[in-house]
Amino acid sequence: MQKAPYHVFRSRLSNGLRLVTIETPHLHTATLSLYVRAGSRYETPVENGLSHFVEHMLFRGSSQFPDSLALNRAIEDLGGTLYAETGRDYSLYQIPLRAGDIARGMEILGDLFSTPAFRDIDLERQIILEEILEDLDESGRNVNVDDLSRSMAWDKHPLGFPITGPLKNVRRFRDADVRRHFDRFYGAANMVLCVAGPLKHKRVETWARAAFTKVPKGTRRRPTAPRASGPGPRFRSVYNESAQAQVQLVFHALPETDPDYQALRALIRILDDGMSTRLHYQICDQKGLAYSVAGSLHSYHDAALLEIDAACAQAKLPELVRESLAILTRFRDEPVSDEELGKAKHRFLNDLESCYDDLDSLAGWFGGTELFYRPRSQEQRAKEFDRVRPAHIQRVARRVIRPERLNVAVVGSMSASLTKKVSTIVKDFQ
Repeated sequence: MQKAPYHVFRSRLSNGLRLVTIETPHLHTATLSLYVRAGSRYETPVENGLSHFVEHMLFRGSSQFPDSLALNRAIEDLGGTLYAETGRDYSLYQIPLRAGDIARGMEILGDLFSTPAFRDIDLERQIILEEILEDLDESGRNVNVDDLSRSMAWDKHPLGFPITGPLKNVRRFRDADVRRHFDRFYGAANMVLCVAGPLKHKRVETWARAAFTKVPKGTRRRPTAPRASGPGPRFRSVYNESAQAQVQLVFHALPETDPDYQALRALIRILDDGMSTRLHYQICDQKGLAYSVAGSLHSYHDAALLEIDAACAQAKLPELVRESLAILTRFRDEPVSDEELGKAKHRFLNDLESCYDDLDSLAGWFGGTELFYRPRSQEQRAKEFDRVRPAHIQRVARRVIRPERLNVAVVGSMSASLTKKVSTIVKDFQ
């Protein structure tokens, strides 16, 4: 592959904040990202939703900025926009900026994470409640198929909690809860600051020391070890009046540290990486069971889920589930062709090299991954993937595509007989 045109540097500030700078002299823009080990995975049932709540409340200003308007105006005056998201095992705050404005962007973020105001909690609460209502039906049941499949796969483990939390929690949270959660998770030792752009690490380090010096050290938080639900296959359906049924087939897979992980990544690419790969071609082009279908791998440093996600007419659901399982079973029964694997390797290499011009991707890999372990170089990743052989993919398929690892969640207006038919297909999977 092409030699990477960037260089990655790391250092640690006196308060424990890890700093990653990705020097990209070939580009003209920059991005500032702060990654935090805070998300629904770190919560208890009574705390569920607090990480997401804190993310929202951080937009309400700080000591320098009296309200959300002043904060957002300061960032937007620089030409950037503050983007934030909460995941199951991380939270992200990111501002794309011109390289010359990164120092000021750091000052703003440093003040925000040193002296957050947490004003207008009741107003922000209403916004979050509206967000949660998007996933509920008229009876108040969660009809988000992603939340449903995760709660099945992880049972009562926090990885199965909804990121936004339940309505009852969000209605109950008070200022003290928000501040306690912030103090617990937003210490410097629990965060990674990443800057990608045409900037030198030493200069970035000087700005970071000045901007984040008031952030307390805190403690690096450890997530609860993953615990899968009981042995499958497991099936659950939720009735929801809709024209289509939404379905997710989820297998417990392998963490990023497993020796077979690269073979698993190759399997996913052969399954679904373009319109000529097995999943789209069979489900959509050849059988017309759905307009679109997606296969993906949701990975953590110590766990993973292999997922097929689709929406289809209610009557087509049994055949879609049966055909999806048959496509996956084929990986166990016979080696993939050299042609398919070669294509997957070529596209993987193309994706790696396209990251050279994508600051968000570079920051996500080198900054986000740093929260959990030292990320490998793109060259190392390319070599690891290139070593995958058809036999490796068949071996990992036999480890993962197993009935005891399977969870299937469906949301739609299926009749009792249709639901039973799908349930039987799932239960009979071998």
